[in-house]
Amino acid sequence: MTMTDRIDRFAIDPFGADIAAESARLRALGPIVPVELPGSIPAWAPTGYDTLKELILDPRVSKDPRLHWRLWPEIGEHPSWGWILGWVGVVNMLSTYGADHARLRKLVAPSFTQRRTEMMRPRVRSITAELLDALDALDDGGSSVDLKAGLAHPLPMRMICELFGVPEELREATATLIAAIMDTTDPSPEHAAFVQEQIRTVLGALIAHRSEHPGDDLTTELIRVRDEDGDRLSAEELVYTLLLVIGAGFETTVNLIGNAVVALLTHPEQLAAVRSGETGWDAVIDETLRVHPSIASLPLRFAVSDIEVGGVTVPAGDAIITTFAAAGLDPVHYGPDADRFDASRGADDHLAFGIGVHRCIGAPLARMEARTALPALFERFPDLRLAVDEKELRQVPSFIAFGWQEIPVRLRA
Repeated sequence: MTMTDRIDRFAIDPFGADIAAESARLRALGPIVPVELPGSIPAWAPTGYDTLKELILDPRVSKDPRLHWRLWPEIGEHPSWGWILGWVGVVNMLSTYGADHARLRKLVAPSFTQRRTEMMRPRVRSITAELLDALDALDDGGSSVDLKAGLAHPLPMRMICELFGVPEELREATATLIAAIMDTTDPSPEHAAFVQEQIRTVLGALIAHRSEHPGDDLTTELIRVRDEDGDRLSAEELVYTLLLVIGAGFETTVNLIGNAVVALLTHPEQLAAVRSGETGWDAVIDETLRVHPSIASLPLRFAVSDIEVGGVTVPAGDAIITTFAAAGLDPVHYGPDADRFDASRGADDHLAFGIGVHRCIGAPLARMEARTALPALFERFPDLRLAVDEKELRQVPSFIAFGWQEIPVRLRA
């Protein structure tokens, strides 16, 4: 069976309206399922923990479309496929394989070590305190506030912008760019063209700014590498490395913080266990990443050769999505109540940060930010509660991102 055969494909919801339910429907169809991504892009979706883990670690699975995606040469013939270029039409750690991936990762990884992350902790605490003060000032005794806009978004955004030296005047445009890439509801050529134009404009402006005003930041360091040793980092790789690390460095943490808050507020007995010390914050973070991974499905990986998966052959050259949400909700691995948030579960083996050579280099920073912000929030506002019914919360319009558009809360009883 190949992707050129006339086979039934499961159409992935581009809005990601109910990712958990969609994962269950896919799982019922088998260990790996032929799917159709927005714009009618054919791919395969692993549906369980073990299957996804094995594929991620399989050297026969590549992230380089230029080398290994059979349909790459014809991508320009499909106007509705343009949106995928923000994910695979770039040259960075997300879309390279083997030696190229190792080279690019080596340039960035030293800035995200556990030691460097610990050095940033005081700044994270300072920004968190400042944002909580601002939230407190918004409280007039009755109205709700948006916790995403007030804390979950600005904390990681400010941290990653400081780390990369993004000037204040470019931060809003940077956030808009990343949101446009995450939005998978519009496969139109116009949206794709907007994203590509914004990549060039916003990141070009950042590179120009830091070239003229170098500082103690990672953008300046990458520019130096490009200028002094173009064999290690080309001009194109510089742009797309910035796109990946800045985007991943804040967007995923936004959802981690927001998803953890919603999970605790909708499971008061578990919040009580956290307050009593029975459950630790690290366990809350791991369980949030398992049940509500910041990235639900990440496009794309590619079969280098034919791969047998549970009696199904994924042909060489076919695309595969990494289905982190489906893996985290797999009842075979996590038990019959896998769809239930339970911080006492001890789910530190989740795959939300990836595994192997492509494991997220920003994982220590994301954990530290969440580990700092969450206890500070619940200590500052012990009566914190949702201002709307849980069913009224709206998922961000994406099958890739797993988070909320807004998180309306009341800070006091």
